[in-house]
Amino acid sequence: FEMPLTFHLGSLILLASLFLWTVSPFPIQQQQQQPCDYSQGNWIIDHSTLYDPSKDCPFIGQGFDCLKNGRTDKDYLNYRWKPSSCNLPRFDGGKFLEIYKGKKILFVGDSISNNMWQSLTCLLHIAIPNSNYTLTQQTKELTVFSFPEYEASIMWLKNGFLVDLVHDKEKGRILRLDTISTGNQWKGFDVLIFNTYHWWTHIGKSQTWDYFQVGNELIKEMDHLEAFKIGLSTWAKWVDSNIDPSKTRVLFQGIAASHVDVKGCLRQTKPDEGPMPPYPGVDIVKNIISKMEKPVELLDITLLTQLRRDGHPSIYTGRGESYVDCSHWCLAGVPDTWNEMLY
Repeated sequence: FEMPLTFHLGSLILLASLFLWTVSPFPIQQQQQQPCDYSQGNWIIDHSTLYDPSKDCPFIGQGFDCLKNGRTDKDYLNYRWKPSSCNLPRFDGGKFLEIYKGKKILFVGDSISNNMWQSLTCLLHIAIPNSNYTLTQQTKELTVFSFPEYEASIMWLKNGFLVDLVHDKEKGRILRLDTISTGNQWKGFDVLIFNTYHWWTHIGKSQTWDYFQVGNELIKEMDHLEAFKIGLSTWAKWVDSNIDPSKTRVLFQGIAASHVDVKGCLRQTKPDEGPMPPYPGVDIVKNIISKMEKPVELLDITLLTQLRRDGHPSIYTGRGESYVDCSHWCLAGVPDTWNEMLY
């Protein structure tokens, strides 16, 4: 008595699915989704995205809560990112937490990484407002947001360069482009979301180093993008040497455009229209990730941020009108879209 061919095929598919589930901590249905380029598109009007961080997410940092800081124009809240060739799924915080129940997510990066992390914690809290959460500052650099009901933790580790910044008594602050001594802090997580770029572009008094170092060579001046390329290559080598893709998914939070230019972001209330010129550093990121041995997914947020000079805090940071912030982003706002892409 022979089983029909359809039975054999069905059994093979079931066995293959079970095998994939056992070797990967990530849901099969997500791995099988059809690819879509979320990075290309435009902003369309949508009045369903408004939330009040002061009321809905009281843990949002002061510098991101533009409404609380006096911003009266609210058009910036009423836009949704529409990819050119598909739709970006709406964020479902309950489903997100069910998928990552018992897991740990770590953001590693600068204050733009913090911007995205705070957006994610807010979106998750809004989805399950009756579930308890804890927010703890475990170290000067590490902040942990946890949902005990789901045994899930979403953490942010402040690290602006990813490579080492050391302090020498004689020479001052040295940015070592080819060493990472803090990588052990990145191990043991289910998801890692790295970010670095903005600190590399600083000049003058905002620059946080005195020398670059490669090997034993100290370098007083070099092109900052070249330094960024060397530093990011060092990070890529670390990932290739230390990450097991069956246990940890790695993403790189792409470069968010700042608008520290002639037009600036003060009193800007509408998105710009594309196309946009190439943004510095983006090609470096894409080239390095494309050559890595281990899979790293790029959250390509550059174009959608280039178009949103209206989404910055501007003078609404809580630090007075003499301070204009055209680098970070209001919450609610643009970073919520980054987390829809993450979702």
